[in-house]
This record gives sequence, structure tokens and C-alpha cells, in this order.
Amino acid sequence: MSWLVLVVKLPSGPTIPSRHRVAVWRELRRIGALALSQGTWAVPDVPGFAAGVTRVVELVDRGEGEIVTLSANGRDDTDSSRLEAMFNAERAEEWGEFLADCGKFDTEIDKEIAKNKLTMAELEEEEHSLERLRRWHRDLKARDLFGADGAVRADRQLEHCTERLAEYTERVFAALHQL
Repeated sequence: MSWLVLVVKLPSGPTIPSRHRVAVWRELRRIGALALSQGTWAVPDVPGFAAGVTRVVELVDRGEGEIVTLSANGRDDTDSSRLEAMFNAERAEEWGEFLADCGKFDTEIDKEIAKNKLTMAELEEEEHSLERLRRWHRDLKARDLFGADGAVRADRQLEHCTERLAEYTERVFAALHQL
């Protein structure tokens, strides 16, 4: 696997606003870049990351910084495996966060059913929550090139959340229409 290594340097200091550094950091995190050291990041050199790298370059330019983008391969299989393992560890952590939020969604549905809070407003709120989970899942899937731990479980958990919302929707419909 070939990687892109991004070496980023942005101006800093007490009189320079941090918004550019924060914007670059957020974009790097959003695309799933692997932090190698301060200001040095890596992403797999595949088309799915190209648009994000372009956005990072634009943000660095806007912040009057400097960026060097290098193509890299591990010196040997050990280096390549280490980079892949580090990348997978970050994806596994993200899947863990996703699974925790799915658990919160499940708990919220349980709470609303227990309280008999079967309103359209609450249903819309839960629909928004599920849509947020779907977008997050789609984004994670796009950057999880190597099938990190938690990905399969996350697929099943998202399906479970979808089923829970369908069940809750039926309850709200029945309550509103006195069925």
C-alpha cells in the first residue's frame, strides 16, 4: 500500500488566530488521516482520500502555511504493516465510538417507550438521530480500507437501530391514531 505523507506547518503565536490550525486539524481528522507526529499525517494513497487531501492543501494555503505532500511506501513489510495497524487502530477507536452512540440511541428509544412518550416531535428527533448515525457510518465505512475491528458489529448495530426506530414509529402511529 502506498501512502501520502502530509507535512503541515501553519503560523502560530499569540497574535495569530488559531482558526486556520483548527480547520486543518479538523479536516485531517474528518478524512481519517493518521497523525504520525506533530504536523505530520498519513493517508492511504487511494482515490477516496484525494478530495480530502485537496481540501487540506486549500486550508493550509488559506492559513498562509506550508504543506509538503510526499508519496511513501514502507521501507519493508514491517513498516507497511505497522502503518496499516496504526491506521486500523484509529478506525477501531472510531467504530467503538459509533457503537457507543448506537447504544445511546437504543437506550433513548427504551426510555421514550417506558415513559409512553409517543409523539411526532419525539419521533422526528429520533429520526434525526438515526440519520446522523447513518451519515457517520457511511463516513467511517469510506475510510475503513482494511476492515478494522468493530466494522461488522457496527453494521449489525446500525441495522438494529433502524429496526428499533421502525418499532417506535409503529407505536407512535398507533398512539396518535388510537389503534
